[in-house]
Amino acid sequence: MAAEEGQVISCHTVEEWTAVLEKGNESKKLVVVDFTATWCGPCRFIAPILADMAKKMPDVIFVKIDVDELKSVAEDWAVEAMPTFVFIKEGNIVDRVVGAKKEELQMAVTKHSAPATVTATA
Repeated sequence: MAAEEGQVISCHTVEEWTAVLEKGNESKKLVVVDFTATWCGPCRFIAPILADMAKKMPDVIFVKIDVDELKSVAEDWAVEAMPTFVFIKEGNIVDRVVGAKKEELQMAVTKHSAPATVTATA
C-alpha cells in the first residue's frame, strides 16, 4: 500500500484497513473513511470532491472502502447506506455523514481536523 499524502487511500483487505487505522491513531490525525460502492451513483459524484479535499488537507488521512469488497468492515462500522463517511480520531468515531452531502462533509472535515484547543485558566 503506497499511500501518498494528499491522496485517498483505497483499502482492499482488512489488513490494509487495520494498518491505516493504526497509523491514524499513532499520528493522532483525523481519519475520514468513505464507505462506497461501485454501483452507487452518489458515491461516484462525491469521489472527485473527496480527492480534492485530500490534496488540500495532507494532515487528514482519507480512506476509501468498497462495501462489497470489505463487507465485514462495513458491518463493523454499522454502515447501511452509501456513501457513508465516518470520522475517526484516536480510535473513536467523532462524526458521521451519510449521503453525498458536499457541504456537510467539508464542514465535518474542517471541524474535526482542527487541532484541539487548550483553554488556559487563570
